[in-house]
Amino acid sequence: MNINELGWNPEREDALHEMGLELVSPGRIIADHGHKYRVATERGEGWAEMSGRLQFALGERSEFPAVGDWVAVRFLSDSGGDAVIHGVLPRTSRISRRAAGSVPTEQVVAANVDLLFLVAALNLDYNLRRLERYLIMAWNSGATPVIVLSKADLCDDPERYVAEAESIAPGVPVIAVSALEDLGREQVDALLKPGVTVALTGSSGAGKSTILNWMAGKDVQKTQAIREDDSRGRHTTTHRELFVLPQGAVMIDTPGMRELQLWDDDGGWSEAFGEIEELVKQCRFSDCQHKREAGCAVREALQNGQLERKRFENYLKTHRELKFQAAKEQTRQRSVRAASSGKSSRREPRGKGEQRRRFVNEWE
Repeated sequence: MNINELGWNPEREDALHEMGLELVSPGRIIADHGHKYRVATERGEGWAEMSGRLQFALGERSEFPAVGDWVAVRFLSDSGGDAVIHGVLPRTSRISRRAAGSVPTEQVVAANVDLLFLVAALNLDYNLRRLERYLIMAWNSGATPVIVLSKADLCDDPERYVAEAESIAPGVPVIAVSALEDLGREQVDALLKPGVTVALTGSSGAGKSTILNWMAGKDVQKTQAIREDDSRGRHTTTHRELFVLPQGAVMIDTPGMRELQLWDDDGGWSEAFGEIEELVKQCRFSDCQHKREAGCAVREALQNGQLERKRFENYLKTHRELKFQAAKEQTRQRSVRAASSGKSSRREPRGKGEQRRRFVNEWE
């Protein structure tokens, strides 16, 4: 296997050498099965597990290898592909959400993603407010978002929905597609360049696996029909997995999300609601609550129709959610530090700015 086709490059080669590990080879996580991983290396595909030392050193579950991660492995034999993972290379991006449960923990959906396709189906399950939440996650991840409106054959006027999506995501590419009618293929194909990693995310039944099969030119993932009464999908994809496409890019398919719980904020919230943030700066008072204060630019925009009320309400709702989540995570981190006697957790840099600008400039 030529690992360059999976996105290996000189920068990652340097990062591997800087780890100072002997007798290791690079590999990329292509599937996550819990404590076992499928890893692609120069020898092809094989199974891999973390060494006990690495598992102890990483500590946080969010730092464990995720699909898309580049890892340093030592093979278990002279010719086989099975290996032990001894290190995880720094991530250029990490797509995260809050994992289900009462204790706040980060779940890394995918790592080292260049383009994040936010897939929303043009059926009864279409929801603009949900799409705003996905945009927050995308901007926080370090990947460049692309909105893909699937199942355009079910919609009488897909261009209306394209315009709606563009209104909440200025500068973000919006593509209406239909695998059934081969609509939008050229626009999607143009993004699937060699060495680029694309991840698909969205609700169950949005058509992510169908898009993967469409781009691959064959059925590499199972698909199921949605429920006709409410257009909701079933969890056909059960785990995250990476596939190499004929176009030269690699694509990560992820299980559908019934509900996206945001994890943290690294500027993504302000990016997703950029025009509201600009209005806030125009308010007369810096601590304006946008309720009854004089000179409130936000209230004026709401009154004259410049700003949609539901979008503003989602702006406030997601801000409260992120603040609450951050407070809970700070409390948890303090407890962890106290329990481990000062052992610090590691978090890789996202390295998102340059990568994001590059893809935006190419699109324009």
